Amino acid sequence: MTRVRVRPVRARLARRAAGPVSVAAMLIAGGVAVVAAAGPAQADGSTLQDAAAESGRYFGTAIAASRMSDSQYTTIANREFDMITAENEMKMDATEPSQNQFSFSSGDQIADWALQNGKRVRGHALAWHSQQPGWMQNMEGSSLRNAMLNHIAGVAGHYQGKIYAWDVVNEAFEDGSSGARRNSNLQRTGNDWIEAAFYAAREADPDAKLCYNDYNTDNWQHAKTQAVYNMVRDFKSRGVPIDCVGFQAHFNSGNPVPNNYHETLQNFADLGVDVQITELDIAGSGTSQAEQFRGVTQACMAVTRCTGITVWGVRDTDSWRASDTPLLFDGYGNKKLAYGYVLDQLNTADGGSTL
Repeated sequence: MTRVRVRPVRARLARRAAGPVSVAAMLIAGGVAVVAAAGPAQADGSTLQDAAAESGRYFGTAIAASRMSDSQYTTIANREFDMITAENEMKMDATEPSQNQFSFSSGDQIADWALQNGKRVRGHALAWHSQQPGWMQNMEGSSLRNAMLNHIAGVAGHYQGKIYAWDVVNEAFEDGSSGARRNSNLQRTGNDWIEAAFYAAREADPDAKLCYNDYNTDNWQHAKTQAVYNMVRDFKSRGVPIDCVGFQAHFNSGNPVPNNYHETLQNFADLGVDVQITELDIAGSGTSQAEQFRGVTQACMAVTRCTGITVWGVRDTDSWRASDTPLLFDGYGNKKLAYGYVLDQLNTADGGSTL
C-alpha cells in the first residue's frame, strides 16, 4: 500500500495562489458537479471536525468496538471527528440477540467514549431487513410488527437523550428501475411499517432527529431516489415524524458521484428535512478519488440543510471495503490526498448551515 502524506496547507496555498475557485474548474472527476464558490477569508480549521464546525456542520466516522484498543485508531478518531456512529453495535442483531433480552455493552462502549470526548452520536439502525437476529428472521405478520416496535422502544429508550439522530429505518427500497419497496419480512407486515417505526422512535426518544437512510439514492433521475423522495414528501404532508434523510454515499468506478448530486440533496432539503451524508466511502486512489471526495463535500456545503458528513471508517484497513482503499486515511494512519482535498473544501465554507 502506498504511503501518502499530504499536508492540507499545501492544498490551501495552491487554491489561494490560483485565485477564486470557479465551478467549471471543479468539474474534474467522476462527473461530479460542484456548485459552491469559495467564501470570504477566515481562519482555517486544521482538522476535519474543526473545519466543518466553521459552517455549523459536523464531520463524523463509524467506529467499531473491536478496534477501540488500537491507540492509533482512537487517536485519529478523537482528533478528526465530532460525530460517531457505531458500525454494527447498535443494529438489531447486536442489541436484541434473544427476544426481549437486550444487550448494550458494545454500543454503550462506543457511545460512552464519544460522549466522554465531547462528541455526538448517530444511532444506526433501529429497523432493517438485514442483520436481524435469528429469532426475528423467522417471524411474520403482527408478531413481527409488534417485535419491531418493541425493539425500537427498547433500544431508542435505552439511549434516550444520548443520540443526535437515529437511522430509524434502513434500506427499505429495492434497487433497479421499479422504485418499489423491498419485499422484506418487515414490508410484508403492511405498507405502513415505516411510518409505524418512526412514530415508535419519536415516542421512545422525543429529542433525537429521526432519519430514513438508504444507498443508491444519490442520482436525482433514478427511480429509487424518486421513490424515497415521494415517501418523504408524503410523510411530511401527513405529519409523520421524519426529520432527516441519510444518503449512504458508497461510490466506486461503476457508481461514481453523479453530476446532479447537489440537486438531489437540495430537493430533499426543500421538503423540510435535514440531509446527512451518512456512510461515505469512495473506491480508488490519488486525484480521481480526492476530487470525488471534494465534490461530495462541496455539494453538502452548498445545501443549507446538509448538516454533516460521516465517512464509514477511520483508515482504509478498517473499511468493510478495505481492498478498495475508500477512506481518508491509509492503513498506516497517514492522511491521503483525499483528506487534503476535503479539508480544503471544508475551509472554503461560507456558512449558512444550522443544526
